[in-house]
Amino acid sequence: MGARHKEVTIRGPAGRLEGLLWVPEPSQENHLAAVVCHPHPLYQGTMHNKVVYQTAKALDSLGIPVLRFNFRGVGASEGGYDRGHGEEDDVRAALDYLEAQFPGVPLLAAGFSFGAWVGLRRGCSDSRVVELIGLGLPTDDRKLAFNYLSICTKPKLLIQGENDQYAGRSHFESFIQTFDREAAAATRVVFIPAADHFFTGHLDEMADALRRWIAARHPDWKLLPSQD
Repeated sequence: MGARHKEVTIRGPAGRLEGLLWVPEPSQENHLAAVVCHPHPLYQGTMHNKVVYQTAKALDSLGIPVLRFNFRGVGASEGGYDRGHGEEDDVRAALDYLEAQFPGVPLLAAGFSFGAWVGLRRGCSDSRVVELIGLGLPTDDRKLAFNYLSICTKPKLLIQGENDQYAGRSHFESFIQTFDREAAAATRVVFIPAADHFFTGHLDEMADALRRWIAARHPDWKLLPSQD
């Protein structure tokens, strides 16, 4: 991969958060900097999750600096699980870190499953974040309310497996129908045929959909091909 990998420590509200920052080659202009949030901490979710990794890899292939980090209480990150409230504060700390590393660069917030719930929630309300990417949103889980997306007018890509066990196509389409007009106009939904919640066997299709959306939104960028 064409990124320089750095293990980083983020100053979080509950203590130190461990992270990994992928930085493009110095010759590449930074158009965006991204944070990718991992799935549920109580169900083995970490920054090394395969969906999170492939998302970061796809963003890196476009020359975008990418930060992954472990929520409080996961891996070497300090603190303990806080039902999404503290984890959203962790996302804010990660965005603070990115802003300090890349001053003046617009930010992108991405997340998978639980990570989409807290990451996009923070991203919708944070003025530094200009684009959002959600993967495998478990909208059928009553403990995770995604209703904030219905009024979020920032450009966003939502990628969902057609056979997602936590929100299949019909359920997700009904969820999208709750969006107001402006939020719906800012949303691109991509269903991956035959894919489950974890995009098992379909990670390449997921990554391709992400890259196509970014490239379509920014046709003026001088995007470099992946150096895998």
